[in-house]
Amino acid sequence: MQVDQKRESGRVALEVFDRAPVGVLVTRGEEHRLLYMNDAFRAMFGDRPIGTPAGEAFDDVLDPEFLGMLDEVLATGKTACADQVCVTAARPGAAPRERLFRVSLSTLPLESGENGLLAVAQEVTAQVVATRRARTIGKELRRLRRRYQSMMWAGAHMVWVTGPEGEVREVSQGWQRLSGQTLEESRGYGWLRALHPEDRDRALDAWVRATELATPIWEQVFRVASPDGVYRHIRFRAVPVYENGGVVEWVGASADVEQEWQEERRRRLLDRVAAAATDITNLEEMCQALADVIVPELADSCDVYLRPESSGGFPHAPVVTERIAAAVRAGLRRLPTRRKEYHLPTGALVRAVRRRRPVHMSFPPGCPPFPCPEAVRTWMAESGAHNLALLPIVVQGEVAAVVVAAACGDRPPIAPDDVELIRETVDHAHDAISNALRFRRTQRVALALQHSLLAEPPHVPGLELAARYQASPTAAEIGGDWYDAFVLSCGAVNVVIGDVAGHDLAAAVSMSQVRNLLRALAADRELESPADVLRRLNGALETLDGESTATCVLTRLERAGDGMWRLVYSAAGHPPPLLVTGDGQGRFLRDAGNPLLGLCHGQPWISAVEPLPPHSTLLLYTDGLVERRGEDLGDGLERLRRCAEPLAREPLGQFCDELLTGMPVTGEDDVAMIALRVPPPACVSL
Repeated sequence: MQVDQKRESGRVALEVFDRAPVGVLVTRGEEHRLLYMNDAFRAMFGDRPIGTPAGEAFDDVLDPEFLGMLDEVLATGKTACADQVCVTAARPGAAPRERLFRVSLSTLPLESGENGLLAVAQEVTAQVVATRRARTIGKELRRLRRRYQSMMWAGAHMVWVTGPEGEVREVSQGWQRLSGQTLEESRGYGWLRALHPEDRDRALDAWVRATELATPIWEQVFRVASPDGVYRHIRFRAVPVYENGGVVEWVGASADVEQEWQEERRRRLLDRVAAAATDITNLEEMCQALADVIVPELADSCDVYLRPESSGGFPHAPVVTERIAAAVRAGLRRLPTRRKEYHLPTGALVRAVRRRRPVHMSFPPGCPPFPCPEAVRTWMAESGAHNLALLPIVVQGEVAAVVVAAACGDRPPIAPDDVELIRETVDHAHDAISNALRFRRTQRVALALQHSLLAEPPHVPGLELAARYQASPTAAEIGGDWYDAFVLSCGAVNVVIGDVAGHDLAAAVSMSQVRNLLRALAADRELESPADVLRRLNGALETLDGESTATCVLTRLERAGDGMWRLVYSAAGHPPPLLVTGDGQGRFLRDAGNPLLGLCHGQPWISAVEPLPPHSTLLLYTDGLVERRGEDLGDGLERLRRCAEPLAREPLGQFCDELLTGMPVTGEDDVAMIALRVPPPACVSL
């Protein structure tokens, strides 16, 4: 077949294409039968049988439109060219894929006298793909450039260029509109004059450091004064421009972020208030935390005034308040807390109370146009206060407290938006403050009720008696701790300490019942031992609700024949009494321990006798004085002994007070104590 091909087509003429770098195909006749193809063509499209019509030989790669071009060129003799013929063809040893070819068609006189077709093909896949990619990249670059320009003008509006040392050379009109500075005023470091005075040194230090270190990107937020004197927060961003390895200039943009900054500050302040409201339950501490949030972010000073519970009064009567929290910025004197102040009806605070809504006013520095307490007026004069915002806190329909914020000295007046933010912080803490106020009021009522149930120790010739009660600061209800002391008709003195389980109204009721029962039983049989009194009291508890349990120490003090005092005592599940001698030696009396009251048991109840030497002190106390969570009771007792021994010669009232302040009580429970002291013989009154 190869010999016939060369003979018919003119061997010498077609051999010229054998080593051509492009693909060459020659056909003849109207059916375009394959007459010749070189190696390059075979490499492109694969080996095709000579003598086969082109439509049949290339039916897998050629479409009818291209075959029509073959017919047209053969009929007209005109040359045709197709730049991007898409063919799905495979290279030898590779999977088929889409490829692009440039094909030129022309007629070719054959040796037989008829015209054939000469097809020259060149693969252009790589070139076309590269061109398309370059066009795509160009379009993307143009799109990004347009986006960047839009962002610059929509987001920044303030573009500036500086020299390598950071000195401004060019500024946009946006900066001029924002700051009111001309180009000449902004050149060099003149732009710093548009910043807030408090920001200038920080801005200069940060910018000089960035230019010296060639920071890859510099970003800071400063306050910039607008032409009307209002400061807005502006974000400055700049990047260095390099040439031949060195910085030749800096290009920067500035954007107004005032709204973003205000929102961030709002979230930060409200988060701080929420954290304080979660972690703090004490009213004074909570109000102090609120004042510390407001100062110095929103004001130069902030005071919180508490109104008393009975704050009704006449409409034109003065309002009495107590300052329970105060905060000031650095450099100002803080007004003292826990001070009562009287506010006249025409004062600003009373106006806020009467209106139940914020009051905001400005006035000449240090000269408020309304009457105010003398201490406040003096403070305002020395601090240059010129603007006040007063916000009432309403609890259960009444103004329970007032927050007073002030701007002083060079600080601008508190802006309306900041007054609103102060109101938000107060509202954010409202529920916590309201709960703390209710807790405080309930606790005061409970404490008053508790004290009404605890009688003052009687005067007993030859003895000193002192009692103390400290309510738990974390509980609003009254508890079951009690003490008592009473003189029997026979002259003996009973001193009692006790604790009914629970810390609520039911415990207080049970405590009152147990105390009254004990008094009645002790007075009924005056010569009965403390153990027998407790035994009968234990039986009497069954007539109550049947579920109450209690601890108790009952002591009976009697004068012996030699004039000395002796102690007969019995304890029912209660911490042991502490006896401290006049020379400072302390020990616990543990010889008369009995089970808890309210429990049935068959054991005999026991008492013990202990002489009380002159100068000795006997202390009865409840477990709130010695117990700590997770600690052995013995450690608390030992701590009490060590604390009491050095106080042996202190006055009895001071002895009790020093124990309350010196012992590390947890505050989770009430503390009751009653102490008696035997004076020296010369001081005994018969």
